[in-house]
Amino acid sequence: MLKLKIASRGRAKYRPLQNYDKSKVKELLMRKIQQEQDKVSKLPHEEFFPLHYRHDKLNVVSLFSGCGGLDLGLELAGLDVVLGKEKVNQLLKNKLDFMNQREKSLFHTIYTNDIFKEANQSYQLNFPKTILQHERDIRKIKDFPDCNIVLGGFPCPGFSEAGPRLIDDERNFLYIHFIRSLIQAKPRFFIAENVKGLLTLGKGEVVNQIIQDFESAGYNVIYKLVNARDYGVPQMRERVFIIGVRDDMDFNYEFPAPTHGEEPGLQPFVTLKDAIYDLKDNPGDFFEGSFSPIYLSRNRKKNWNEQSFTIQASGRQAPLHPGGEPMKKITADHWILPGNQDDHRRLSIKEIARIQTFPDWFEFSDGNKQSISKNGRLDKIYKQIGNAVPVELARAISTPIARWTMKNLHLVKEDHHSSPRQLNLFEQINL
Repeated sequence: MLKLKIASRGRAKYRPLQNYDKSKVKELLMRKIQQEQDKVSKLPHEEFFPLHYRHDKLNVVSLFSGCGGLDLGLELAGLDVVLGKEKVNQLLKNKLDFMNQREKSLFHTIYTNDIFKEANQSYQLNFPKTILQHERDIRKIKDFPDCNIVLGGFPCPGFSEAGPRLIDDERNFLYIHFIRSLIQAKPRFFIAENVKGLLTLGKGEVVNQIIQDFESAGYNVIYKLVNARDYGVPQMRERVFIIGVRDDMDFNYEFPAPTHGEEPGLQPFVTLKDAIYDLKDNPGDFFEGSFSPIYLSRNRKKNWNEQSFTIQASGRQAPLHPGGEPMKKITADHWILPGNQDDHRRLSIKEIARIQTFPDWFEFSDGNKQSISKNGRLDKIYKQIGNAVPVELARAISTPIARWTMKNLHLVKEDHHSSPRQLNLFEQINL
């Protein structure tokens, strides 16, 4: 096995080696793909009854669905082209109003998969009961339902710049199972999301291989690094989106131009003051406790007129609320919280949900386990929200597909859905 990581003490348990042999990286990737396919070939076939298909809409399968940020953004894009974005924004202010109109969206989710129990519970609280959910390791699912769109932010711990970055980390190969779903269902589109670190892992060889694999499954693929704040999200959050269009379709996806910024003609960036100032006296629950030396090794507090730092999947690592005095830099890796310590707290659940552009009515489950501490229960919510795609970012990225759908509903009705086709990965794509 190619060793691409060395043990080291410090902020991360391991450090990546600096010199990669690209041919060996590709060899490792190919071997891993074969291993994953060999494992799943031994599983029994799935039964997906009942599935609530709509033949007048694009039916959606959501993998690694989490609490549903990407799913809700897609749904909103499909509602915008029917009702108009301004009207949809008004509907979002009231849960009952939204629920009464949401079925008009051109996108209809039939199936989701995730292994995070509390995230699945949150999904159930906020999405139609007709959706079939699987709480199962995707590596143990042999067959996927037919659909028109596959969504998914495949897990990224091994790609993240904030943690260990390892080519042969098993978590980095879950995208192979995303590809299996494409080969079985042959949807018209897919939308995948991942962290910025994906682009530089293995000197770029990893993302090149991932794109090649998606293309080999029968898709024209485009990808781009985008910043959420450019689309009305009050947060500095860079993420990679990979969009696939089935190669028999006459449609070229183009990433939407930024809607927010400092250039003429754009709306101003949404600030923390715009997003959460009204919650300053009633923030709700937030993660409490001391701040570690690692936490205090850099600035964690933005001011009211800026966008938030990236919301992470951890309560302990949540950014600080902008109130009170700013942090003060002492040395390169040492910052302090001046003044009264009570003036410095982490952003609350309500606040980070707003920053991730979830509607205020969106509910999050903490598992309701009284045997776990309050911080422990809250952390499960921080994790869900931090892992989610910001709703408004997902809405923007999905809009070109929604517009195509609105113009081509006659083609959508020609799609036929039957039981999942049992296809072998290596019979369908040339790797």
